[in-house]
Amino acid sequence: MIIQEFRVVNNCTEEEYQVAQLYATAQASKENTGGGEGVEVLKNEPYEKEDGEKGQYTYKIFRLASRVPSFVRAIAPAGSLDMYEEAWNAYPRCKTVLRNGWMKDAFSIVYETLHVDGSRGELDNALKISEADLKKREVILIDVANDKVDSKDYKPEEDPKLYHSEKTGRGPLNDPQWIKKVEPVMTCYKLVYIEFKWFGLQSRVESFIAKTVHNLFLKFHRQLFCWTDSWYGMSIQDIRDLEAKTKEDLDKKRQDGSAVEGTTAPAE
Repeated sequence: MIIQEFRVVNNCTEEEYQVAQLYATAQASKENTGGGEGVEVLKNEPYEKEDGEKGQYTYKIFRLASRVPSFVRAIAPAGSLDMYEEAWNAYPRCKTVLRNGWMKDAFSIVYETLHVDGSRGELDNALKISEADLKKREVILIDVANDKVDSKDYKPEEDPKLYHSEKTGRGPLNDPQWIKKVEPVMTCYKLVYIEFKWFGLQSRVESFIAKTVHNLFLKFHRQLFCWTDSWYGMSIQDIRDLEAKTKEDLDKKRQDGSAVEGTTAPAE
């Protein structure tokens, strides 16, 4: 098992990020759906647990077989590579579980996220994990402006070092020390557990997944900042309306002949 904690600093408030993240998730899903592949939203509804926790529950299927490494596709039965995602968004704390129906308990990716207002990534154990997990944990600070992105994912309009928000006056994030200086600021502390139990492939696949998750978080949060003028000022009800429309669009796009591009972002 790989345990990594990603710390993503953002130039917005914790309250703003709740809307920004949901908006960006909807947009990323549309961007990566088509040609028979993509995201299918089966449930998106409020939930309440026995302990009183309340939030929004989503259940999605990711049909993205073309993104799986060739050495996995070669041994996996046809149609067995769909991913099933459950997410419990009790903002500012969220949990997401990603599984595969064919591999069952032998494969999982679990995200636990805490969003902290005013933080610049300095909290050492924001999610209060056990001493045993702390010893295994690798901490990765993501700098959305200065970390190198894959050349195929680079777009000037999604570059925080170039983007300026007309509505908020934020950006461009071209100061090398922007994380220490920018206001407003918040941090997503994202703890990720990656497990792939398959003799002979475990280390290789877990490393591939870890790299993919890192790139996904970097691309997603670069887009989130550069879409500020699109989500800024939206309400949660605006987002729910957008999600309903997005579900309709995804269902249509998944059936058309155009290919998907990039990697779809999982829920927070």
